[in-house]
Formats: sequence, C-alpha cells, structure tokens
Amino acid sequence: MGVADTRQPSHGESRLYINGELRPAEGGRQYENISPLTETVLGVAADASLRDADEAIDAARRAFDHSDWSTNHTARRACLQRFVDGLNRHRDALRAAVAEETGATQFFVHGPQCDGPIAMANWPVEYMASFPWQRDIGEYEVMGVRSRRLVVKEAAGVVAAISPWNFPIQINLAKCLPALAAGCTVVLKAAAETPWTASLLGRIAAEAELPPGVFNVLTASDPAEIGDAMTRDPRVDVVSFTGSTAVGKQVMRNAADTVKRVFLELGGKSAMVLLEDADLPTALFGSLAICAHSGQGCAITTRLLVPRSRLAEAEELLCAYVGGMSYGSSDTSGEMQGPLISERQRQRVLEYIELGKQEGARLILGGGIPAHTRAGYFVEPTIFSDVRNDMRIAQEEIFGPVLVVIPYDDEVEALRLCNDSIYGLSGSVYSASEERALAFARKIRSGTVNVNGGNFLGPDAPFGGYKQSGVGREMGPEGFEEYLQTKTIAIAV
Repeated sequence: MGVADTRQPSHGESRLYINGELRPAEGGRQYENISPLTETVLGVAADASLRDADEAIDAARRAFDHSDWSTNHTARRACLQRFVDGLNRHRDALRAAVAEETGATQFFVHGPQCDGPIAMANWPVEYMASFPWQRDIGEYEVMGVRSRRLVVKEAAGVVAAISPWNFPIQINLAKCLPALAAGCTVVLKAAAETPWTASLLGRIAAEAELPPGVFNVLTASDPAEIGDAMTRDPRVDVVSFTGSTAVGKQVMRNAADTVKRVFLELGGKSAMVLLEDADLPTALFGSLAICAHSGQGCAITTRLLVPRSRLAEAEELLCAYVGGMSYGSSDTSGEMQGPLISERQRQRVLEYIELGKQEGARLILGGGIPAHTRAGYFVEPTIFSDVRNDMRIAQEEIFGPVLVVIPYDDEVEALRLCNDSIYGLSGSVYSASEERALAFARKIRSGTVNVNGGNFLGPDAPFGGYKQSGVGREMGPEGFEEYLQTKTIAIAV
C-alpha cells in the first residue's frame, strides 16, 4: 500500500466507484496488480477499507429506499442501455484488462472472457421490458370475503455481488445487470486478483450517469475482510456469490443471522461420459476442455468416464489430442490455455498431481511445469488414467489443467460413478444415439448437461448447480427472479 497515484492506467482503472463517484480508497490505499503471464506488476488497484465498504453499502441502501430506481422501469431501462452501450464503447480496454489480469489467451479474450459477455449484456435490459411485473389471478372467496388478487414482482433490495477471478467480466455482468434490471441496487466486490475488470465497470457506470448509489464497485487486497462484512451487514438483502464451496458455506453462515436471500454458484467436478456406442475420435475432442483457461472453470468436465473395453483406445487419442495442444506462445489467438492465476494456485495444482501419483493413479501425460515457458504460472496439461472414483483427485476440485480417466463396466455403473460426487454443476454425455444420450443426461444430477457436443451457455439459459455446487440460478429468467420479491395484494370486491 502507498499514496494514491492519480494517474490512471491506459486500459485499467485504479479507483473505487461509490455513490456515483470514482474516488481513491480511504487514505489512498492501493495494492499491486500482478500479471500471471509475466509475473510482473501491471499497475495498482484501489485497496478498499471497511469504511469504504460501509459507505458503498450505505449509498446502495439510500438509493434503493429513497429514489425511484426500483419502480421507474422506463428510466431504469434507459440508464442500463447507456451502460451496455458503454461496454461496447470500452471493449478494447476491457479486453486488455482481462487479458493482463487473468492471463487469458486472445482466443478466449475474444470469446468467453470479454466479447461473449458483452454480446450477452443486453439480454436482461430487453427482458425487463417484457417481464410480467404484475398479474391478476382473479377473484376468490374466503370466509365470506370475496377478493380480487394481484401478484406483484418487486425488487428484492440491496445486493452484495461477490465475484471470482477466473471469468471476471462474464460473472460480474451476469450478477450485476440482472440485479440492476430487476430494480435492485448493487455493491460489487471484485476478486483481489482481477480488480481492473471490475473497476472499469465503475468508470463505464459513471459515464452512463447511473444515479448515485445504484451501482458501487469495491476492489481490495484482502479476499475475505470486506466479503465477510458485506454478507453480515443487515442493510444487505441479497448475496450473490461465486467461488469455492468452502467459502460458499461461510457466506451462508454469515447471511443466516439476518436471513438474507443467498445465491451461490460454487465448485464442480463434472463428468464427461462416453457411452459404449460413442464415436471416440469425435467425442474426445471434448477432453480439450481441461486446457480451456488452464482448467480454471467450475463447469469444466474434469472426470472422463470411459467403457473399460475402450480404455486403451481412449488413452491413445487423449495423449494425441491434449498432448498436441500448443500454449505459451507469443501469439495466442489460436490457443486455449494460458497460465494459472497465481503461483499459489500453481502450487496447489502441482500438489494435487503429486497426490494422484501417491493414490496409485497412472500418469499418462504431463504432470509438471513446462520447459518451454520462461515466465508465467503454467502447468502442463495432465492426464491420469485408471483412476478410482474414491480417489481425492476424482472427488476434489483441482481448478487446473488436470483430467482423470475413470473406466466403467456398464451403463448402470457409469451413471452411479457420474452422480457419486458432492458436486452437481455440469456434465456431458456422448452416444451414437441422441435418444440414448438424452435419456442418460436426464438422470445426471447436475444443473447443466451437454449432449453430443452441445453447449448450454447463453444469456437466456439458467446456470447453477445441484448439491454442493450451489443454490439458485444465474442468468435466464430464473436468474432474473433471484433478485425479485413476490407480493400478493387482495382487494375486497
């Protein structure tokens, strides 16, 4: 931390956004923003204090309670349309920030890290225009009193949106835009590792002239201090959190005392199931997902279930496909894999690889730090085979480019293994018969399933998990309604 530098980076933003103003953190507190690709300092970010957080929550509370933001749908939509227009206008700055902060390849920056989320951003704004804010359910008589009933949807209140570092633009927008469109006010707390992708949203909001307090952005070096305060604060009505299951449990505990509504999108250990009749050369292209953003995605399929009779064939194809992937080049426009977010995360992944060896799994590809990368927190794409589903590497979320291959004997066992997990976020299934694959997909206990190479992602598609993968849904109509309350009004007739 040090004295605030008033110069702003060309594509970053080192100020907080509180009550409609871009401002330094209390006392000019700052922290260094580190590149996972070069391991050097990119610049600085504002290091918010608890007092800054208190002021942001207070501003959001006042804006909700004492303005017409939650009720004036027309004005709200116009404000949010200006904000979405600003996202498009500042696309290059957002691309640069997310590439530097996450180490994402240009292939991903121009896809799910930046351009994809911006393309989806207008959906909540359009949806609010057609949303049925009120419906008449007719008359009913109770104890001699006949009433006409109205069901009204109202904004839930102040939202604490707490986002992770892996896909920061996508997740920030997936939380904040539906909440704002629903009429809530928002305090966004960014992950410590990716401050600029959040604080740039504050700059865009300022340009769009959103009313003071409606949207606030906090960045901070401590990943827990402000999050704990926000999730306990009685002025906050809704908590929207994406991150690990362990932290999600703490969020639930914090929110319990004030009985806040809680949305949680947590960990995953999703299975990709190849049924006996699947075309392996085609289906196993799906295994390349472990290289996507270096496996740092909660919905990535990191368990591969293969018929035992086809295990050798699958191993040969896996080594050819995954082993042939290039990464760490100067031109990353055709590459999927970048570095892990930090040295701490790289060490965690390497420890899991060593654990897999100790557990008796057979390492068939990768397993270490690549020799051809001079800098960056890279780990080789790694594949274990002959993995048992009770091994820790098959049950715990590694969040790195590691795939475990689990053989099975029949379809009944495949389904049992697929569902034998504390998680239930995503999954995929391949078969020569779409009907057979779809029947299997319906039995998987997870919030999303891809069939024969399909992809669930879209602004109108709800996303979330079963079991310890979360509570509630983000995006789509279901995600919009996470930020609404339902009121029934009865009028005597």
